[in-house]
Amino acid sequence: MEKIIITEPTFLPLKPNAKGLIGIASVVYNNSLSLNSISVYIRPNRDLRLVFPNKVLPNSKEINVYYPINKETYEAIKKVIVDKYLEITANIADS
Repeated sequence: MEKIIITEPTFLPLKPNAKGLIGIASVVYNNSLSLNSISVYIRPNRDLRLVFPNKVLPNSKEINVYYPINKETYEAIKKVIVDKYLEITANIADS
């Protein structure tokens, strides 16, 4: 299996909503694919959860736009997004 490289994380904080959405993130996968519009939710235990974009078709069926197909890829993406989230929230707290 090739090494997973996740770079260029961005995190746009949002005002938290009732469902726990706290921001939108993006990353670059293996220096070749930009993954945008990743929803970032905070769970009651303060852990972050990523939700990847989907599209609702005219017949109301939902399809995934993209998503990690294994746990290692999900965890690699989550790690860089969590690091970026912590960096941004630390900067906000310091202000």
